[in-house]
Amino acid sequence: MPSKKTPPMRDQTKSTSPELDLIRTLADILNETGLSEIELEQKGSRVRVSRTMTAVATVAHQAPAHHAPVAAPVAAPAVAKVSEAEHAGTVKSPMVGTIYMASGPGNPNFIEIGSEVKQGQTLLIIEAMKTMNQIPSPVAGKVIRIHVENGDPVEYGAALVTIE
Repeated sequence: MPSKKTPPMRDQTKSTSPELDLIRTLADILNETGLSEIELEQKGSRVRVSRTMTAVATVAHQAPAHHAPVAAPVAAPAVAKVSEAEHAGTVKSPMVGTIYMASGPGNPNFIEIGSEVKQGQTLLIIEAMKTMNQIPSPVAGKVIRIHVENGDPVEYGAALVTIE
């Protein structure tokens, strides 16, 4: 009678699915190349891995101001971003996903800066796991800031819109 061989022990830190292996590989490529986002589509499946690079965006945004002192322009936006993100009327992302400002290509955006919104009105859509999630306004008021753009990847807790 042949003896049964026990399967080798798997390393618990390694993934057990090809999907997770693919995501780890793409994340490694991001780290090696310094890219902020990478997307792969094959056999009808699409995987996008991205990371936020706020320091790079701030530096790139401030580069044209050659005549200003270096310390002042960098410090001022950081303080402003913190206060805007912590504004009482700031709507934050309830999930990780991709931002869509309209219900479909060619359709008008749900909101614009200066728009008056009602409580429960759709502000934007976040696509997560191929599911479109409408993000409703928690309060009625005027949109004073839109922190994201169409197609942006967004993290949990990131500022989306500020309503006053």
